[in-house]
Amino acid sequence: MILDTNALSALADGDEGLAEKMESVSVPSLPSIVLGEFRYGILGSKYNGRYEAWLQNSLNAFAVVSVDGETARHYASIRFGLKSRGTPISENDIWIAALALQYRLPVLSRDQHFSFIPEIRHLTW
Repeated sequence: MILDTNALSALADGDEGLAEKMESVSVPSLPSIVLGEFRYGILGSKYNGRYEAWLQNSLNAFAVVSVDGETARHYASIRFGLKSRGTPISENDIWIAALALQYRLPVLSRDQHFSFIPEIRHLTW
């Protein structure tokens, strides 16, 4: 399972519904893109100390996945399909979807636009 930024944030906030959804996942995957978005959010948060401490204590529980040449191929295909169907989504979310496709993992997110990408499985909580 690949976590989107809103899933990582909910996990950091102790969302019980999300914790239940993740019980069967031994090592969730965390795109480096999500890590960057989350760290960006920490910088602007009034609770930045708490979130930074949570991240430092929790980061080893995730498999951080990064973009490579294969990811770029999936990105191009997904982006072209979205544009062809008239359903564009944010660039970062296309990269997250490309990693999900590359690793054959579902995306856990509350962003419904992941359902515009038929090649991946979108989970929510």
